[in-house]
Amino acid sequence: MQKLLKGSFIILIGTIIFRIGGYIFAVLMLSLLGVEGYGILNLVMSFQWILILIAVAGLPPAIAKYVSEYLAKDDKFMVKQVIVTSLKIMLLMSFIFTAIFFFMAKPLADFFNGGPEVVILFQVVSFIAPFSVILGLFRGVFQGYQRMTDILITRAVEQIFMISLAVSFILIGFYVLGAVIGAVVGFGIAAVSAVLIFRKYLWDDIKNVKKPENSVNEYKLAKKLLIFSSPIIITGLAELTLFQTGNFIIPLFLNFSYLGYYNIASPIARLPLVISSSVAVALLPAASEALALNGKDLVKRYVVHSYRYLFIVLLPLCAFVIIFGQPIMALLFPRAPLAYSFAGTALSILVIGMAFFSVYGISASVLQGAGKPYPAMFFLVIGTVTNLILTIILVPILGLNGAAIATMSASFIIMLLTTLKSLQVIETKLPYANLIKITIASILLGFCLLLMPKTITGMLISILLIPVVYILILAFTQALEMRDLILINKAGNRIGPLSKPITRFTKFLKRFVTE
Repeated sequence: MQKLLKGSFIILIGTIIFRIGGYIFAVLMLSLLGVEGYGILNLVMSFQWILILIAVAGLPPAIAKYVSEYLAKDDKFMVKQVIVTSLKIMLLMSFIFTAIFFFMAKPLADFFNGGPEVVILFQVVSFIAPFSVILGLFRGVFQGYQRMTDILITRAVEQIFMISLAVSFILIGFYVLGAVIGAVVGFGIAAVSAVLIFRKYLWDDIKNVKKPENSVNEYKLAKKLLIFSSPIIITGLAELTLFQTGNFIIPLFLNFSYLGYYNIASPIARLPLVISSSVAVALLPAASEALALNGKDLVKRYVVHSYRYLFIVLLPLCAFVIIFGQPIMALLFPRAPLAYSFAGTALSILVIGMAFFSVYGISASVLQGAGKPYPAMFFLVIGTVTNLILTIILVPILGLNGAAIATMSASFIIMLLTTLKSLQVIETKLPYANLIKITIASILLGFCLLLMPKTITGMLISILLIPVVYILILAFTQALEMRDLILINKAGNRIGPLSKPITRFTKFLKRFVTE
């Protein structure tokens, strides 16, 4: 369990680094390219991520599963065979879709009303596929060996080189093409780093293994890998399409500048997903282990606490982003002074949508931990199709707000269906009375934040005041429980000089705790 939690923590750190890198990349690209160029880049990058997902064929999780499984059986030949067979499948897929995407560049550019420069962008981005499959392959191998630090290293290499090279090529004069070339070369360097790590630490362990007499047929192994990966790629494509639908539809009815403004709001709105992914990473292995031990009561406690703490952190975060959307945009994207005028309302709507999707993330983890991943996948596909239809209908009428409303509505449907199913599977109920109190506390906090000036200074002062004010409001609304005070005390003891004031603070709060 300790090893599992350590690995989950490292993956979480990698996810956070990836998201921070994404924010840095977005801020720099907007500053260097302007709103229109930033919009064009986001259109191309949306297709880049879809191309990568199709090229790797959902195989990295399958590689991780079967490498880990055969290592446990000490069958190193099959470990090697999984790697070799997966590489063949992924390289074939990458070459096929690189060619398809390259020759589809002109029709795609014409479809989105782009000129010859957009054609070149689509053609260049097609060459990312071979690098992405090598990177995906070895990240799956590293996960199977539980070498999570190696995954973290390749993520860091990818981010550092992608950002630095994109900036360099743009400054040289390549404009949007420079950003795309930087991304492709960054993936290439990260792929090389993955190969070097594999050769240094893992290759010697399997390179000379002999084929046993009763080895699994490679065709059967390939079939097994693809069967396992099929729901993964469906889920991945559905989730990616859900988030990128606006990028595909907005250019058809509006111009690339509007798309640029929409992609200023979108990454800010996704801040709640960092919280849900953190809880999900911890919940999935914990729930899986508890179910394996037939600890249904323990699973119920895990699930209830996960939803509750998600609400405690998620709701005030959403209120903060909605209320301080203008200074957040001004701080992160100073080169787009009109961003809030164009996308402020869309940001508020998207934040609510991402809150819904955050709850879905927890519910999906519950179902995965219970060994029932297919309902979450099915509901996600329903939501993605709904989002596509609503976006096509609403964008011509409501502009960017229409795209945001479509995403919010689809996320609500996904959340509702998946959460109801997860509670049915675990056979438990949420602490609705406590969740209502947390919601009321968050609304009251929102009213307090409305009194603050909507400036960067007012926002920074609010960040300092929110923890104490919010905890007090939670106490006054009787939303706090004794375990919350224990957690606050533990956190206070690690701070050092503030431990005594925090202890006195929790003693004061005890009078409001009913249990």
